[in-house]
Amino acid sequence: MTFDQTKHSHRRFNPLLNEWILVSPQRGNRPWQGHLHSHQPVSLSTYDQNCYLCANNKRVNGELNPNYRDTFVFDNDFAALKSDTPEYSDRDPLFGISSERGVSRVICFSPDHSATLATLSEEQISKVVDVWQEQTLQLGQTYQWVQLFENKGEIMGCSNPHPHGQVWAQNQIPSLVEKKHQALSNYFKKFGSNLLGDYATAEWDRQTRVVCHNNDWMVVVPHWAAWPFETLLLPRFHVERMPDLVQSQKSSLANIISQLLIRYDNLFNCSFPYSMGWHGAPFDKADHPEWTLHASFLPPLLRNAQIRKFMVGYELMAEPQRDITPELAAERLRQCPPIHYLDQ
Repeated sequence: MTFDQTKHSHRRFNPLLNEWILVSPQRGNRPWQGHLHSHQPVSLSTYDQNCYLCANNKRVNGELNPNYRDTFVFDNDFAALKSDTPEYSDRDPLFGISSERGVSRVICFSPDHSATLATLSEEQISKVVDVWQEQTLQLGQTYQWVQLFENKGEIMGCSNPHPHGQVWAQNQIPSLVEKKHQALSNYFKKFGSNLLGDYATAEWDRQTRVVCHNNDWMVVVPHWAAWPFETLLLPRFHVERMPDLVQSQKSSLANIISQLLIRYDNLFNCSFPYSMGWHGAPFDKADHPEWTLHASFLPPLLRNAQIRKFMVGYELMAEPQRDITPELAAERLRQCPPIHYLDQ
């Protein structure tokens, strides 16, 4: 037989993490008798008097939210990282411990309790991008790593449906970021060029995994994607960190985010769950030509709004595995209409 990557099992290399992933396209049509995620669309009002994130409401700690009209940022009432943690370090090879200082904040995207980033206008998303830039610039003055992220949907462990994300900052570089940093640095030393810059150019030339784009940004299902409809948002210009973006690039970023998230919702006609996050060069006051600012979107849904991908068994004990090829996933997302299904 002749190898066909659309039919035969194969492994793909992830140069960002120096890891491999198993692709098994022949499993895509196997019968499903496992768990079905309860998909019952919930109609939310624009204001919920019991929501801790709505404007003018009290939070758990008793503080009153302002009557915000666009975005609202506050220190997380149950912060995972705190600035006053006592210093401690134990380098025992088996029982090492290192205390960590930092900040955890919540970013409300909109006062509209029923909204999501997918349903906000580009102008409204632009204001979120402004906050992302402001927060990373401010926290980057004190902390070496600033992590922007969003968990959307109950299936992703989100405890409040109000549209919001988070920003965490800390002194030390997290493990996953350290792996990326090493991979990007090694590539730059070996080839004298930027890994993600080269990758964006190569994906643009091939077009098979490109989902959507504008003049400044592009979205691809990466060659090494682990989650079924995982995407990578890349700039078509060189930029190392979120604070480096100029106004036009922030506006076009809002446009590409809207393009992608509308396609996500339209794929299964549901409010598409995901975890997303931004990675860029650390805030260590050094230039990092090997780094490119980028965002990853990791949604769990597999075949429809009820069936999700589980990272268990083989994935936990060996390496990530996927059934649908990245090329097919990109094609399905590309074919989704650019107008949100609720507006059609």
